[in-house]
Amino acid sequence: MERTFIMLKPDAVQRGLIGEIISRFERRGLKLVGMRFMHVPKSLAEEHYAVHKERPFYNGLIEYITSGPVVAMVWEGPNAIAAARSTMGATNPVNAAPGTIRADFGMEIGRNLVHGSDGNETAAFEIGLWFGDETPSWDRDTDRWILE
Repeated sequence: MERTFIMLKPDAVQRGLIGEIISRFERRGLKLVGMRFMHVPKSLAEEHYAVHKERPFYNGLIEYITSGPVVAMVWEGPNAIAAARSTMGATNPVNAAPGTIRADFGMEIGRNLVHGSDGNETAAFEIGLWFGDETPSWDRDTDRWILE
């Protein structure tokens, strides 16, 4: 099983879309194994987005992600990273496929509702950063109807 990190950003929280977005990942067949509702400390935001430090949008990104609460989550499933990213849609909501989270609810890159890990190394780093070793493993009864 693969795990991925997903974060519902402040715009998703403020717009009351937490349940809608979580249900899309659940209906896709991914299994929720960790979740935190929290305000992001500036130090955590800077570490999470360190790869963007030299980019012109970095300061605005840090201000935005710390501006309100987020929902940090860990999801699990076969090819969880690819499944989550296709469920989210393209980074720019106007280029996202219809039916994806970003296409259905977003208008601009800076308010694209959700962050998701882009690969295995990134997922491992982000899960460790946000959750440490605190994500449980559990057996979901419906897995036999979702997974071969």
